[in-house]
Amino acid sequence: MTPPTALPRVVATDLDGTLVRSDGTISSRSLDALRAVEAAGVLVIFVTGRPPRWLAPVAEATGHRGLAVCANGALVYDLGTERVVEEFLLAPAAAAEVVRRLREALPEATYAVERTGGFGCTPDYRPRWEIPADSLRAQAERLVTEPAAKLLVRHDALDADALLAATQKVVGHLAELTHSSRDGLVEISASGVSKATTLELLCAERGVGAHEVVAFGDMPNDLPLLAWAGRGIAVANAHPSVLSAVTEHTASNDDDGVALVLERLIVG
Repeated sequence: MTPPTALPRVVATDLDGTLVRSDGTISSRSLDALRAVEAAGVLVIFVTGRPPRWLAPVAEATGHRGLAVCANGALVYDLGTERVVEEFLLAPAAAAEVVRRLREALPEATYAVERTGGFGCTPDYRPRWEIPADSLRAQAERLVTEPAAKLLVRHDALDADALLAATQKVVGHLAELTHSSRDGLVEISASGVSKATTLELLCAERGVGAHEVVAFGDMPNDLPLLAWAGRGIAVANAHPSVLSAVTEHTASNDDDGVALVLERLIVG
């Protein structure tokens, strides 16, 4: 049975694979739906694994309004000023211990870090996206000498699910581990930090409860968010673990699944 379409106070949506289409754009229909719920008094918060440097096109497309929870909850980014306004970082000591243990258990793994001010990776790390020209190239032990938004672990012989399972066994008690890709990449945040925890803080500051939040997602890094929100919705193209964990589904990102739900909310 489809839940009632009461207007929420907050709409929280993931970007890639959820709101953003496969071609990297946000459709005009989705933009119109976002504007409509905002005009009705609903706060829209983007909740993404992206670092802030990847949010300029989103800020431009959506009118430089509101907030984004970035790097799986490690950073809060003001889309209007294009500045990080809150940080929940992985401490150097914790990151160093994670690297030490993973080096022993998974010697073929390579590493990268996302920081508020930039990106760094080991010389053998092979990114699947363009990285800044001034990125730090150094051994993993050097990368983790400063607080990080997230530590990235790549393993070319494992897919993301297998790598997540393997790393959870070794360091799952030391940090927050998840993934948002189809290939062998795991994202590691400070213990207890997720999209859900940071969104919950932002909502609490505004007197908003979980029951007043509608959230959308597609990948394992969205699972805490979708579980916390009063109404969690998975897009049709979501990871199997998300589709099985979340009872309410909408159309895929390429078929404007988020917009379909938001349009129904406005109609009531």
